[in-house]
Amino acid sequence: MTDRTGRPRRFNPFTALGPGLITGAADDDPSGIATYSQAGAGFGLQMLWTVVLTYPFMAAFQSVCARIGRVSGRGLAANIQRVFPPWIVVGVVGLLLIANILNIAADLASMGEAAALVIGGDQHLYTAGFALVTLALQVFVPYHRYVRLLKWLTLALFAYVAVAFIVHVPWLAVLHATVMPKLKFSAEEATLVVAVFGTTISPYLFFWQASEEVEDIAPAGEHPLTQAPAEAPAALQRIGWDTYVGMAFSNLIAFFIILSTAVTLHAAGVTQIQTAGQAANALRPIAGDFAFALFALGIIGTGLLAIPTLAGSAAYALSEALGWKEGLERRFSDAQGFYGVIAVAILAGLALSYSPLDPIQALFWSAVVNGVIAVPLMVVIMLVATARTIMGGFIATPLQRTVGWAAVAIMAVASAVMFSQFARSG
Repeated sequence: MTDRTGRPRRFNPFTALGPGLITGAADDDPSGIATYSQAGAGFGLQMLWTVVLTYPFMAAFQSVCARIGRVSGRGLAANIQRVFPPWIVVGVVGLLLIANILNIAADLASMGEAAALVIGGDQHLYTAGFALVTLALQVFVPYHRYVRLLKWLTLALFAYVAVAFIVHVPWLAVLHATVMPKLKFSAEEATLVVAVFGTTISPYLFFWQASEEVEDIAPAGEHPLTQAPAEAPAALQRIGWDTYVGMAFSNLIAFFIILSTAVTLHAAGVTQIQTAGQAANALRPIAGDFAFALFALGIIGTGLLAIPTLAGSAAYALSEALGWKEGLERRFSDAQGFYGVIAVAILAGLALSYSPLDPIQALFWSAVVNGVIAVPLMVVIMLVATARTIMGGFIATPLQRTVGWAAVAIMAVASAVMFSQFARSG
């Protein structure tokens, strides 16, 4: 990789942050905040270990997805279609679209609730406003400009770090609970562990990061690595840095959400939290107005980041599966199907947020659908990442293969536990 003068471009750790950072931040969406808040409120410090454990598996798997996009110059769905029959790809993508719409509905509802808590007014009006703003930005703002906004939105997540430093934190107890948790292995605890794993390692993130790597190739004057192997050292170094930092950022924020709710809500006896908005509101009498406002505004900020990721990942996946032109850098007239999927996903999510469907039920069914597709999809992705017909000489590294398959095994166990719990409760 060279600069305009033809000299090798020096690695810049700040400008190298891109798809990985955005993907990691989008993982801490309002739905994720609700799950992490449930963990902290319900079990105190004893759930901190979960986000530490998930980090290496999440980072390794996302780096595999990013590698596939950068090496092949195609998104995940397009590459999967080269190995498996189209009907399988369309089926998986269809389930992804359903899960993402349910997640969008829950996120929009949480954002509207948070806005109403902070500034008052009609929650549904705010929900509609957030939906229309995110839709307009994706359709009318070119990717190379829009991605800058997404990067800035990641700063909203530092609100959860700030909350932890506003209240009293017993740091020695935090360290002890993180490295030596007291596990009871109750059904409720097992279910919540599965929920944390499921919200941290999510299928929509796989599609999004791979596609954003593809989006970044042309504007940077680069090429798929199968066509330009000389670009590989710099490109793979950037992907490694970007992804591992981005996922560390994601899990750090999740850690502080669990921590802040543990030392405030759980300590005060508030153990039942259903939504991110409830967590914010419950903080007010315990931690004060400032902590409440930071927590609530963080919900809005991360929602503005997550909804485009949810809708965009579905649009990339479905467009690739059906052979449509896709890409946020394209004009609407050049990729009507792609932008149509984004519009349908966001507006359908908005409609569900107005419907009698409870946001908690939306999250429940989203988790079920993700549980159905996560493990087989992860298996397929690992097979693609090791296929020389697709990856050429840039197949996943031995470390990526080892940790990637371990992530598959962990998610398989998590999904099995989730469905067994559903069966018992049913």
